[in-house]
Amino acid sequence: MDLGLKDRVYVVTGATRGLGRASAEALLAEGAKVLVTGREEKTVAEAVEALGPGAAGIAADNTDPGTPDRLIAEARARFGGFDGILISVGGPAPGFAADNTDEEWAAAFDTVFLGAVRLARAAAGTLGEGGVIGFVLSGSVHEPIAGLTLSNGLRPGLAGFAKSLANDLGPRGVRVIGLLPSRIDTDRVRSLDALSGDADAARAANEATIPLRRYGTPEEFGRTAAFLLSPAASYLTGLMLPVDGGARGGF
Repeated sequence: MDLGLKDRVYVVTGATRGLGRASAEALLAEGAKVLVTGREEKTVAEAVEALGPGAAGIAADNTDPGTPDRLIAEARARFGGFDGILISVGGPAPGFAADNTDEEWAAAFDTVFLGAVRLARAAAGTLGEGGVIGFVLSGSVHEPIAGLTLSNGLRPGLAGFAKSLANDLGPRGVRVIGLLPSRIDTDRVRSLDALSGDADAARAANEATIPLRRYGTPEEFGRTAAFLLSPAASYLTGLMLPVDGGARGGF
């Protein structure tokens, strides 16, 4: 299938590693142009070099109110257009409900929630028909994850914002989608497994609850993201798609 991504221009935040990086790789493999972001100049430069032709990068902090306009302007300057954005942010600090401090909640709100909202609003203000805004969220949108109270509190609210935005932008032909990863084999998930004291045992226990009986790969997630961001998915908007090997208990 031709996804129709050739020469389309996307911004992918948090793309120096993990799910953002895998999504950028998949978009590039289909012929898109991608502006990748991360917080550090060095890691952004390394990612761009590894991603190869079609990629450019810029160091940016999603908590900076000036970041959204800066990224969109950079994408237009580098590639001559702007067709969509995938907003991927790192997971907030782990912890149980009684453990996380006010400072941790405030920091997580700025990075996970408000930073993402600002990016989406800026994209919404400039995208035309056929544009798309994607969010990398979490399976915690539907089912809380033990030990990740900050994520459990913030991700569902961001999904609600995304759904509202999809309703608002639909008449303009601009789509909004969310991806809900669960156990994808990234550094973040491996570090969470390690918190138990026995990472291998934690992984085995988690895999036993997944119908496919394994963790997903970043490449599998990236291919899913590339499809949803592409013109091939032109009648999909407002959905929150689990990428979890069937782990979600509901339909």
